[in-house]
Amino acid sequence: MLQDALARAGYPERVLVACSGGPDSLALAAVAAYFARRGHVDGHAVAVGAVVVDHQLQPGSADVAARTAETLKELGLNPVLVRAVDVAASGFGPEAAARDARHAALEAAAAEWEADAVLLGHTLDDQAEQVLLGLARGSGTRSLAGMRPARGKLLRPFLGLRRADTLEICRAEELDPWHDPTNDDPSFARSRTRVEVMPLLEEKLGPGVAESLARTAAILQLDADYLQEVADSAFATLAERSGRDISLPEEALNGLPPAIRFRVIAKAAADVGGQQPSYQRLLAAEALLRRKGSAGPVELPGGVSVYRLSLAQLLEEAPSGPATGGAGVPRGGARCGKLVFRPHKPIRS
Repeated sequence: MLQDALARAGYPERVLVACSGGPDSLALAAVAAYFARRGHVDGHAVAVGAVVVDHQLQPGSADVAARTAETLKELGLNPVLVRAVDVAASGFGPEAAARDARHAALEAAAAEWEADAVLLGHTLDDQAEQVLLGLARGSGTRSLAGMRPARGKLLRPFLGLRRADTLEICRAEELDPWHDPTNDDPSFARSRTRVEVMPLLEEKLGPGVAESLARTAAILQLDADYLQEVADSAFATLAERSGRDISLPEEALNGLPPAIRFRVIAKAAADVGGQQPSYQRLLAAEALLRRKGSAGPVELPGGVSVYRLSLAQLLEEAPSGPATGGAGVPRGGARCGKLVFRPHKPIRS
């Protein structure tokens, strides 16, 4: 699996293994160490290092990170970097905040060592849990598509491997993995899914539930990628920029299929600095196109307002001149209003 992942990534010359000391990432490190000792993958030279991120969220986390780093050095990985991070509170919960801090540390470590790829130890079980959590939250196609095998420099070669397999690898390699106590903490939704929900589903529906959920993610990734490609193309065609604002002509936007229209609206919000809107916020923004009720603004997460400018308002704003009609409308211009996306956050210097 690792060999195939590195081949699909174009045989990166420098690879970092992200290792928490848990069984999944430690098993991945042991497999990566095989290629580190050989010095090549399919004849392509490779150097393998590791990075351990200490989230500093539990007593003794620094000791866990230090022991993990020592184990990685014994496996033959070099360099082994240890990075302590401060997990800042966010509106998306502690798990998301820890993930953001971890990914920032991984990106920094990869840049420091000039690594071409960073290996993550997520397994098929993690993928199944991700899909199940997405279903429970009422998420869209992109969320239900789960984690990608490859995204930028991040590679997940073990997405087809069960968690029990990584434990077996650790036993075979005589490694003593650290078991994160938060994995059994019922205060976290992911932990409840892992410890309570998935075993119950396997018991009531029969074996193979995890594999089916992971297969669903793989199928939906193809669908989500295609829909996003179409939406990106539509956005590039429709988007009009004025300073930091982006506007979309309502007639053309209304002509798009709903699946594409919602994605174009979400992309416009992201393009001006916003965050991924919830389905309810997308519905509220899209409702402006129906010209019923308020013309906005609708507030979207990340400090973005969206509102509708009617044709009459555009006529008032348009300058008169030789290239325009008597009312200041460009000759041949679309006879419709616009949906305008405006950030109301200051630009960071």
